[in-house]
Amino acid sequence: ERSKGYLLKMSAENVLLRLSETLASRRNADPATSYTAKLFAKGPDSILKKIGEECAELIMAAKDGKRQDIVYESADVLYHVLALLAFYGVGAEELLNELQRREGTSGIAEKNSRTAK
Repeated sequence: ERSKGYLLKMSAENVLLRLSETLASRRNADPATSYTAKLFAKGPDSILKKIGEECAELIMAAKDGKRQDIVYESADVLYHVLALLAFYGVGAEELLNELQRREGTSGIAEKNSRTAK
């Protein structure tokens, strides 16, 4: 029997994968009918600006300590990061694979492995 935590994990992973696929499908959508297509049409600088804005909003929510605002703003940050990945043709699978590769590795050791190259 699968645990509730396992099912939640699988469901959450599926949400990221589905969102990633949806974002990729918006690459050629009409900017008048799709927020994501509008972001893509404006180019990477526009997406990067939105990531910066959303990160600032997340910082302010965290400073206020309001749990629901932190969750909401975190979702906005993740959405825009996934949009940036989709703009460059990178799917959530690649992101999840990289996170899985790092799983169980000390953050210090991981950082040192990047600087040693």
